[in-house]
Amino acid sequence: MISKSIFPSKKSISIFLILFVFFINFSISAQKKNLEGVQVAFLSDVHLQDLFGKFSDNDYRGILNPKTGKYTLMRTMASQLHSTRIFNENYFAFIAALEDIAKRKIKYVALPGDYTDDGQPIHVRGLEEILNQYRKKYNIEFFITTGNHDPVGPFAQESGKEDFLGNEGKNQPIYSKIDLYKPNLKTEQPVVVTADIAKMGYLGITNGLKDFGFYPDKKYKFWSTPFATYNSQDYSFEKASQAALLSNRVYNVAPGYEVPDVSYVVEPVDGLWLMAIDGNVYIPKKEATADAKDPKNYSEASTGYNNVLSNKKHLIKWVEEISAQAKQQGKTLIAFSHFPMIDFNDDASAEIKELLGPNKWQLNRVPVEEVAQVFADAGLKIHFGGHMHINDTGTRTTAKGNTLVNVQTPSLAAYIPAYKLLTIKKDNLVDIQTITIDKVERFDELFDLYKMEYQFLQNQKTKDIWNIDILKTKNYHDFTDFHLKELVRLRFLADDWPAAFKSFILNVSGEDLFTLANMQSDKDFDVILKNKETFQKQWEEAQLKTTKILAENKLKKQDLNWAGYDFLVDFYRFRSADELALVDVGEKRAKVYKVLSNLFFENHKDDNAKEKPLQNQMRLFLIIFNKFMHEVPADHFTVDLKTGDISRKER
Repeated sequence: MISKSIFPSKKSISIFLILFVFFINFSISAQKKNLEGVQVAFLSDVHLQDLFGKFSDNDYRGILNPKTGKYTLMRTMASQLHSTRIFNENYFAFIAALEDIAKRKIKYVALPGDYTDDGQPIHVRGLEEILNQYRKKYNIEFFITTGNHDPVGPFAQESGKEDFLGNEGKNQPIYSKIDLYKPNLKTEQPVVVTADIAKMGYLGITNGLKDFGFYPDKKYKFWSTPFATYNSQDYSFEKASQAALLSNRVYNVAPGYEVPDVSYVVEPVDGLWLMAIDGNVYIPKKEATADAKDPKNYSEASTGYNNVLSNKKHLIKWVEEISAQAKQQGKTLIAFSHFPMIDFNDDASAEIKELLGPNKWQLNRVPVEEVAQVFADAGLKIHFGGHMHINDTGTRTTAKGNTLVNVQTPSLAAYIPAYKLLTIKKDNLVDIQTITIDKVERFDELFDLYKMEYQFLQNQKTKDIWNIDILKTKNYHDFTDFHLKELVRLRFLADDWPAAFKSFILNVSGEDLFTLANMQSDKDFDVILKNKETFQKQWEEAQLKTTKILAENKLKKQDLNWAGYDFLVDFYRFRSADELALVDVGEKRAKVYKVLSNLFFENHKDDNAKEKPLQNQMRLFLIIFNKFMHEVPADHFTVDLKTGDISRKER
């Protein structure tokens, strides 16, 4: 007969359970307290091109800058003023941001993709060198994930650009393979051929940047992937090293097409889990061959999470598992990836589609509502995204009561250049600041070379030449603002807007818009403007109403001294920078726009869209504009990770 004394009593089991629960709660509490004050900076869409890099297989070093005596591998001003990103000056802005981070003694930096501009070896080496410098000098740990520009595809592919700046102000084509190039020697220098300008795939990117989160480090408390078979309780560096092999991090994006997924979660300090999600989904084209390694078989990945729902579902299960483990163990889980999880158009996408058409304004990149719902219910509380080069905050709460906050990180290569700084507070709060990079040393270092380019374009009698006044800007903030204005003039006006609306907005003044908003007529705006004599009495009555309304809102007539083009530029400013745009638009001008919108909505809400298409377009324009000026904080705010509540903080 076995003695009962060898079995623990119910009382001793109860005491053990109480002590165990106490120990767990004590450990979680200690973790939370340990994390108070820990900061993570998020730098997205750096788009680094190594201005001073050297090719490994070609002696060409770029163009000699007489100002510095250095050779510089740079793109033309014409190319970057037609692009949504700056190619050259952002190199110096990246250094300025890292200097700012070092000065603030921030130890953790996340890069949510597009840290290079197409993942070429020369630029990846340049990025690696810069990150290593700051890691060694300031003990900063970097954690990166993939963007659609790094890698451009799952496997390496030949590539090149024809718009580097060459001698005499001509274009300098640089290609990885000679047969990709079609010469035009009137405007271009002879081609430079180098393998260092090809686009690397996952293997090259992860090997080149292996020390920045893609692979485990002995000092990490925990590191894992969606394919790992261990968890944080039975973790070891040896297990992680095996799981990190690229051959162990693949999935079938479609039957017969195996591609990598380099998502990972890392615990750099006790209690903090950073989840780096690889949102790239490279779907095989309809005409794809059976060769799964052929880079030509795959579509690009810029669509983002909409394709995760259909072709990368294992990520959702992994997020759910990691979120559950983090909650159970009292870890603070912060997710980041390249692509947004919530509509980044401030819920104006429907109006944008109606005004501009379904294929404009990158509407294919807007995540469907299911994305936010799925990841919120999977357990994510906060996510930092990039990709769109905009500053924005979005929030969604599911039917189950789960809230996800998506923070859009601005680009250092666009207006307004900035990074996001997360500080962990007590009681499940995180503080989020937007740190603008306004002043950048050496931002004007290349200006003399641009003057040479401008002279060449003038001699060629080039149409729509860029505005040389950009070379008079005094700081990087003003440079990016000028870049945006030129982008509107040289690209957006032609690409984005219906012809009738464009003609109207470019030929109307602020005073005209207020007058039209105060007029109730059965005629469309363009008819009224072309026949002012016919509508003279109504026009004068509307002007009197405008004077009265301005006085009621403590505004003056001179506050309307702006053109429709200025309104359009401010529209893009708010779209790009959210409330940060107020520094350039001004509080007074923003108030004027709101008063105008209210007038228009009051007097023209019943306009027939078929009979008055221009009024309808203006209505949609103002609805979108007002949504861009929405009240969800996007500068400095706190997020309660338990409830999802967002509170504005004053600087």
